[in-house]
Amino acid sequence: MKGGLRLDHRAGWEQGGDSGPAIVPGRPDESLLIKAVRYHDPELQMPPKDKRLAVEQVQVLVEWVAMGAPDPRTGEAFVQADPGSDHWAFQPVSDPAPPAVRNRRWPTGNLDRFILATLEDQQLSPSPRADARTLIRRVFYDVTGLPPTPEEAAAFEADPSPAAYARLVDDLLGRPQFGERWARHWLDIARYADTKGYVFEEERKYAFAYTFRDYVVQALNDDKPFDRFLTEQLAADHLELGSDKRPLAAMGYLTLGRRFLNNQHDIIDDRIDVVTRGMMGLTVACARCHDHKYDPVPTADYYSLYGVFASSHEPGEKPLLGVEPPQFAAYLEEKNKRVKERDDFIAETNEAIRRKLNGSVGTYLLAAHDAEALTDGGLREALAKKRNLDNGVLGRWITANEGWATESNPIFLPWNLARKGVTNAGEDLAGRLAEVLAEAGERVHPLVRDALAKAESKSLEGLAGAYDRLFARVDAQWQEASKADEPPAALGDADAEWLRQVLYAKGAPNDLNDGDLRRIYDVPQGQKARRLQRLVEELEATHPGAPPRAMVLLDNAKPTEPRIFKRGQPGMPGDAVPRRFLEVLSSGEREPFTKGSGRLELAKAIASTNNPLTARVFVNRVWAQYMGAPLVGTPSDFGVRSDPPSHPELLDHLAWKFMHEDGWSVKGLHRRILLSAAYQQASIDLPRNRARDPGNRYYWRQNRKRLDFEGMRDSLLAIAGNLDAAMGGQAV
Repeated sequence: MKGGLRLDHRAGWEQGGDSGPAIVPGRPDESLLIKAVRYHDPELQMPPKDKRLAVEQVQVLVEWVAMGAPDPRTGEAFVQADPGSDHWAFQPVSDPAPPAVRNRRWPTGNLDRFILATLEDQQLSPSPRADARTLIRRVFYDVTGLPPTPEEAAAFEADPSPAAYARLVDDLLGRPQFGERWARHWLDIARYADTKGYVFEEERKYAFAYTFRDYVVQALNDDKPFDRFLTEQLAADHLELGSDKRPLAAMGYLTLGRRFLNNQHDIIDDRIDVVTRGMMGLTVACARCHDHKYDPVPTADYYSLYGVFASSHEPGEKPLLGVEPPQFAAYLEEKNKRVKERDDFIAETNEAIRRKLNGSVGTYLLAAHDAEALTDGGLREALAKKRNLDNGVLGRWITANEGWATESNPIFLPWNLARKGVTNAGEDLAGRLAEVLAEAGERVHPLVRDALAKAESKSLEGLAGAYDRLFARVDAQWQEASKADEPPAALGDADAEWLRQVLYAKGAPNDLNDGDLRRIYDVPQGQKARRLQRLVEELEATHPGAPPRAMVLLDNAKPTEPRIFKRGQPGMPGDAVPRRFLEVLSSGEREPFTKGSGRLELAKAIASTNNPLTARVFVNRVWAQYMGAPLVGTPSDFGVRSDPPSHPELLDHLAWKFMHEDGWSVKGLHRRILLSAAYQQASIDLPRNRARDPGNRYYWRQNRKRLDFEGMRDSLLAIAGNLDAAMGGQAV
């Protein structure tokens, strides 16, 4: 583990990590663990801020340590698997020979031989084939999500041909509803949604989410090879697409996730998770703050992938996927109108906030002074709220003034000398201020000296007001100068320019980007900004003239060279790591990614016949949908703590055939399972079998599967003749 600290057994916290024992029994204030969860030390904070413990939880820990930290655990910690370990999922996919079975009449192919061999070993027998009516309803719902028509059911029941069922399977796999039905399962893995979630009391839409949904449906109906399917979702922008740009929509797999209040580190973490867990069943995101506790995934590997996605960005203008629709001109006119209204409001509001901040320098200095005695971040936030100040800006002023005080900045020297030891902001400081100005002499900025000398009140509050007025006056001078046909780069008065730099210099406390300013909006301002943004998004999502666009990622001009974030904290960068693939899934010396961000190289490593996870994970997902239970009970986690497969040789058989015999054909995999005797079994109860295998782990019968909501809804609409069979396009 990074830092060397383990908390999964008693000896772990007794020994501690790099900083020594984590707990001093009976003395919580001296325990590093308590200091970390209290967040008092910026260099010692755990867990990450987005998972910070509640006050009540911290108090429980404090009380436990005060009691002497009783810990009955005496066992050893779970030992992390090493790269190249013998864990089954990390071994190459093999092509096992079909086992010999006694009942030679039941199997329809090698898949069934693996099932039957296990049944016979367990002294179980397979169930008889389901009757025709049950079978046609089952396969219709499983493949298309719709029931058969009475005519289709009657025709199948009346067809005695042994090939009737195979013809039915081929017919259903060729129907467009196959893609719609099975796209739902992949979209669930891709955390698909038409909206960004319910944020700030508003539902924010992804205007072009539907293009990813349509891509998945079409890819499945076209039987796009699965390796190509995966590659396009990670790096379609790196592929030779010719004139058909529709595969660019595949990259919605990466971009449709949560936005985490636009925290880029969390967005990248989400993308790492959806790629590694969704495509390979590996919980790499667990290595964000430390080496993976169980799997052979060091935190260095996490940040290698972090570098891949940090080297990519979402363009402001998303690429078109086709020709402009006839109503495009009307759409564009309305969009420009709505965008202008939104942008004008935001610009005016941001400018008003900047003016207010620039005229509140002294107010923030006074709050920063009063906040020095507050060790708890929550109390500081309460102080800012009480004074109608922004807590984030206050933090920036606190940090800035600490530096100015150290270097005796001429602008703030009088303030920092006069305020020493003052606890009452209304206390008369006239005598002290006169001494300060006399002692500092020429070290004080001339405009500041004049402003403070003329201050009507000589209290700390009066000094703060003088600073407010001085900087407001300088800011007004700059605003007036900026109205010139050729705005100047600086104020002509050098003394005034020095003050202006406090407001406008890069990194200054009031140097806020638009996102920072949006956080400061009051409730009415925030509501209006969100309403105007929603009007733009709704237009893009619903107007018939809005051209479809792809939610792509593109490579940055210069790739990011990632560094490990100690304890997952971006403000604590550690060793540099190259952008490259996971060590546990690599053979030989790993080469760094060199082509742009590395997304294409990552995609090729995932969609490779040499990757032991990709095919196994996908086969297991498909099997689970058809058979009602997966071969591996944890479909999104094939790591060391996963359930071992109930039929390891069958899993490898299906994965091998999928890659090498079917050429990654998704429909080929579906057909192989659907035509098996195992799938066609009745779901009846056989008491003898149930006594030996009550959970049906060995598939002695077909599992009864609950119809999902979409299937239930569509069935009702279809039977009533009200189902809209139109495919694709914007959300209704």
